[in-house]
Amino acid sequence: MRIITLRRLLIGLAALFLLPLTARTVVYSLEDHPASFRAANWDSVGMLPNAAADHDARLLIFTGRTARWKGIFSVHSWVVFKTEGATAWIRYDLVGWGQPIRKNAWAPDARWYGDAPRVVIDVKGAAAQALIPAVERAIADYRYRNHGDYRMWPGPNSNTFVAAILSAVPALATTLPPNAIGKDFRNGFYAGQTDSRTGVELSLSGVVGIKLGWIEGVELNMLGLVAGLDLRHPALKLPGFGRVGVDNGSALAAPTVAR
Repeated sequence: MRIITLRRLLIGLAALFLLPLTARTVVYSLEDHPASFRAANWDSVGMLPNAAADHDARLLIFTGRTARWKGIFSVHSWVVFKTEGATAWIRYDLVGWGQPIRKNAWAPDARWYGDAPRVVIDVKGAAAQALIPAVERAIADYRYRNHGDYRMWPGPNSNTFVAAILSAVPALATTLPPNAIGKDFRNGFYAGQTDSRTGVELSLSGVVGIKLGWIEGVELNMLGLVAGLDLRHPALKLPGFGRVGVDNGSALAAPTVAR
């Protein structure tokens, strides 16, 4: 009986992770993708106003599909902000080549390898102004910022970088999408609060783990792939696809009207 139950559990887990990933692979194969890094479109999509045209502070986190076959599994994430009265946007990414942390290497709302950016969070006005100093400290204190620290899987990578910012600034009250591979990276075994401080987490180096929290919802991590439920904004979390449901983060940020 126990062997049968265990077998059913393993079959269920395999289906939970492999079926969505297989479907995502098929969808990806039918889409058009840039042939190379140089051939990809890295231009702004024009969703953000000129910084000088808007006096208010603003803080955003974006994601975009990663390059080539990695786009089946994961997105890349980055942070963008401007303080009150600033005349320029500031963008931070972490990449796996050259200087790891890049400042203003691309337009704040640029496509990532041809993919239009999606908004994870968009904070404006006094709330953004209050949070930006903590975000800047988190960027300055990021521990995996040196040459050789970057590791595509299971991390630390670009999503580990942005997840560390969210962890350092829990008042942002958000989490990266489930297909942000590397967001769950931990340096060894971890048992404690989730990054948002609204739940609990068990993780072994981000390779396997489980989360239960109000912001994170229910997440089961197997080899960096995440399946689960979003409880706050009802949705499924599926490997490859990310969130499928209400408020899935695919809407573009609306440009603020100049004053």
